[in-house]
Amino acid sequence: MNKSTITIEVETDDNRIPAGISWSASDTSAENAQKAKAMMISFWDSAEKAALRIDLWTQDMMVDEMADFFYQTMMTMADTYGRATRYTDQVEEMKTFAKGFYAKFREKQMKENKAT
Repeated sequence: MNKSTITIEVETDDNRIPAGISWSASDTSAENAQKAKAMMISFWDSAEKAALRIDLWTQDMMVDEMADFFYQTMMTMADTYGRATRYTDQVEEMKTFAKGFYAKFREKQMKENKAT
């Protein structure tokens, strides 16, 4: 059996707010750590039947980047759920929600941009 190691480094400011996030994996061709502005990691605790999460984002993560990040994450989660369950009806519901979420965000941004 092979093992892989994923290392995540979070740099914080004096108030413990993330200022930088980088990650690397032992099973990748990338030689240097990859930088990121946000991360979401979930683990399933089967004994407690609970999701354990780490959600972090840096100070310079823009609102539009956060909306893109959430949209893409929701779409990927839907695909993963579909591969695991083959429940295509629920996959489509999740994707419909994600698309609506993103459309509402873009509409809100357009209104805010017109107001300024």
